[in-house]
Amino acid sequence: MGARPTQLWRCPHPFSLESGEVLPELVLAYRTWGHLNAARDNGVLVCHALTGSADVDLWWPEVLGPGRALDLSRDFVVCSNVLGSCYGSSGPTATNPRTGAPWGDTFPEVTVRDMVRAQALLLEALGVRRLALVVGGSLGGMQVLEWGAGYPERVAALVPIACAGRASAWSIALSEAQRAALEAAGDPARGLAAARMIAMCTYRSPAELEARFGRARSEGSFAVQSYLRHQGAKLVDRFDVHAYRVLLRAMDTHDLGRGRGEYEGVLRRLAVPTLVVSIPSDVLFLPEEQRELARLLPCARLATLSSPCGHDGFLVDQLAVNRLLRDFRRTALRRAS
Repeated sequence: MGARPTQLWRCPHPFSLESGEVLPELVLAYRTWGHLNAARDNGVLVCHALTGSADVDLWWPEVLGPGRALDLSRDFVVCSNVLGSCYGSSGPTATNPRTGAPWGDTFPEVTVRDMVRAQALLLEALGVRRLALVVGGSLGGMQVLEWGAGYPERVAALVPIACAGRASAWSIALSEAQRAALEAAGDPARGLAAARMIAMCTYRSPAELEARFGRARSEGSFAVQSYLRHQGAKLVDRFDVHAYRVLLRAMDTHDLGRGRGEYEGVLRRLAVPTLVVSIPSDVLFLPEEQRELARLLPCARLATLSSPCGHDGFLVDQLAVNRLLRDFRRTALRRAS
């Protein structure tokens, strides 16, 4: 598929964060698929979710490939592990060059805007002049919207999925419950597992959990209890507790209006063609939040991903996602020609 292994890009200068702190070294782990065209305008940036990675071919295989929405005969697809994560990019597990030890809980606060500014520098280094599309769900969708607000001249189309233009009190409250679990457990692994269990209750829908598990029991526990414990243990095996805390905070502080003026006015000025994708069963980013985006963005339309799986529907029901993206891209290409 024209895939390449994970590569590391190092920024040639220190990187200033929105908080005012400066990272002495910025590293982004990234992967690419396909080839950049002569006009350097066929780039497609895929933005991953909270605990995701740059491996789009692993977590979105039905969307990436020949004849799919991200078609490698046409697209140069890029995905970078976000700033603050733990899959190769600068974050709590990386080495602090000032001390020679991992950053751990001393890694500074980052924002979605910081993540996007880092991605913009990476794309410049890769020679991408203009992005044909930026797409992503959840935290990835927040990045998509930030691209539209911060770099409208460099983006031809946006597809934010299952997200909002700013964090709601509801989503911040759920993040705080997870932070409390991280701290109350007294053990990083147990805390991260507990936080993930809380999160899974918001990533899936009540109807899906009822249909899958109901009141079934297994070895003295309800089946849904075993499922949550399994999900918690899986995350402990692959993710870092400090990175989890950093990324939760980045989601909480997400606000397209910050420093740009009145929120609704910022959305009304964002004139990039946009497909806002909503999942009716989502209990984390509620459908009314996507309806607001579609109403305020001047070049947006709303699409519904009818998944029973809740917030995670964009990762589970990939064929439906692929259809929505493919149809939108065909329409956008016709309008551009």
